[in-house]
Amino acid sequence: MTKNEEVKTITEEEQKALLEKYDPEAGTRNLTGIFKWIVFFGLLSFSVFQLYTAIFGVFTAQIQRSIHLGFALTLIFLLFPASRKRKNSGKLQVAWYDLILAGLSIVVGTYWPLNFEKIVAGIGFLTTTDLIVGIIAILLVLEATRRAVGLPITIIATVFLLYGLFGPYMPGFLAHRGLSLERLVQSMFFTTEGILGTPLSVSATFIFLFLLFGAFLVRTGVGKYFNDLAVSIAGRRTGGPAKVAIFSSALQGTISGSSVANVVTSGSFTIPMMKKLGYRKEFAGGVEAAASTGGQLMPPIMGAAAFLMVEFIGGITYWDIAKAAAIPALLYFTGVWIMTHFEAKRVGLRGLTKEEMPNRKEVFKRIYLLSPIVAVVVMLMSGVTVTHAALWAIVIAIVVGFLNKETRMGPIQIVMALVEGARTALAVAAATAAAGIIVGIVTKTGLGLKLANGLLGLAGGHILLTLFLTMIAAIVLGMGSPTTANYVITSTIAAPAIILLGIPDLSAHLFVFYFGIIADITPPVALAAFAAAGVAGGEPLRTGLQSAKLAIAAFIIPYMFVLSPELLMIDTTWQELIWVLITALSGMIAIGAAMIGFWMRHMHVAERVLSLAAGLMLIYPEGFSDTAGLILFGVLFALQFIWKRDKQNPLRTQGA
Repeated sequence: MTKNEEVKTITEEEQKALLEKYDPEAGTRNLTGIFKWIVFFGLLSFSVFQLYTAIFGVFTAQIQRSIHLGFALTLIFLLFPASRKRKNSGKLQVAWYDLILAGLSIVVGTYWPLNFEKIVAGIGFLTTTDLIVGIIAILLVLEATRRAVGLPITIIATVFLLYGLFGPYMPGFLAHRGLSLERLVQSMFFTTEGILGTPLSVSATFIFLFLLFGAFLVRTGVGKYFNDLAVSIAGRRTGGPAKVAIFSSALQGTISGSSVANVVTSGSFTIPMMKKLGYRKEFAGGVEAAASTGGQLMPPIMGAAAFLMVEFIGGITYWDIAKAAAIPALLYFTGVWIMTHFEAKRVGLRGLTKEEMPNRKEVFKRIYLLSPIVAVVVMLMSGVTVTHAALWAIVIAIVVGFLNKETRMGPIQIVMALVEGARTALAVAAATAAAGIIVGIVTKTGLGLKLANGLLGLAGGHILLTLFLTMIAAIVLGMGSPTTANYVITSTIAAPAIILLGIPDLSAHLFVFYFGIIADITPPVALAAFAAAGVAGGEPLRTGLQSAKLAIAAFIIPYMFVLSPELLMIDTTWQELIWVLITALSGMIAIGAAMIGFWMRHMHVAERVLSLAAGLMLIYPEGFSDTAGLILFGVLFALQFIWKRDKQNPLRTQGA
């Protein structure tokens, strides 16, 4: 491979191919003719329906959610083929069986609105028609989820359905009375505890609006601006391109709902830039994967999981969650930044030259592009409802786009943004509907409490061992699942074990949320890292290991905020918060130096061991360990500083 081939930026076609390979949401048909327009107007109608109910008030829960589900299922069967191998076969039209499935989806979506009074009047009793429609609804949700989201969550939802049916035959503590087919169908489709439950409710209200907001932001050119701003701020520093990737991905995470999409969009810009300056392919891919995955942990959007958290935890506001997640997210990106800095110093990688930098003055002139995101945060802080905050943010995005003639949105551009927003919402709707199946079974069978007690029994009631086992469960459950479904699964199955130990609900939910997200860069199923390897041309598994190493902070931070809730700003004072931040950041530096083997100079093996020990003591929130860790940190810092100075001044060393 020549140098020119190695550093070239990947094309839009290559980006699309990578997305389709690693992100099921991108594997849509290329429709033409009448089907193209049917889907176009279907997506537009979906957005118009959601905007109408957001402005004038939502319908009754079952009606709002079933119409939302009907739109999503119908459009998924028209857009997503049964097999990716058939996506580009024939004349690119919809298969006959997909037309049947789309028709059945319309029936399912309109069944509640057309029969609301009859269903409510006959509560607890299903007619034969009800039973058939309910079974069809369950099967359609599973198939649509398989197509638009992927196999992992589909398999999990199917296993839970089988668990509900065959409870009496389950071993040990997993056994339960079992649900008849009729009771199962009733729970899944004719109550608000299954498919039409809380996850789909959040998708049908808050999540859709914020996805729409993201589509309008993209039209303003904010995605490209994130890259330009990141280069202007971090480009000239040591290891500049890698730090650009971190900064840019943190910003991209505020509007992106997918780690893989974040990798491909921002990575197509940052990875070639890193490779050009001498970064190894696996390191360049690892940096981008770690940073892009961290974007899902970044307030205010957090991959839309924050909206679900409000409903699942209860008694807290959206702003409480965004505020609590701020410091852990800051620590995560600081950890990746520190590791990247030490690696760049170790290898001797430079930053960008003045000639390679964009015009800073011109970049900062466009800082107004960030105003819609700032406006969302300010509105949520001020107590504005999530729905109204999202609606006003969309309006502000349109106004901001109007300030630049290149991004000015006329009627056609606004319609296209509405269509794109609805398209991105399809997979989320399917994922939340499938997640509702899981939640419904857990509620009906009491499985969550059984698993929690099982984990506690296995851990012997020890908090650290319980956290470790919960971490493993969350990573395994999160592999291959999108952010929203990921959180629903982990919070339903894994979080109760931590809560039983007396840990605050918010800490427990954020704990499993973090590790569910980190599954995207944890081998062997590290989809974000594999996508980054595709952009960088590196070896996928090595890229995954590199990204996990760079994101070591993500494996530590959840333990920190469970053991020290001050990091989530729960029941704390400013003095306590500042002390915890100082020790946490010092611990991050020490662990980063130990992992890379470089601080101010190369570290010996003994220094790396001591540095790791100091970092772990600083991170563990206990008075003696903090003090001992700070002393050891100070000694190591002094030794690094003195020996570095002596190395730079050989005459001083000779004189000594």
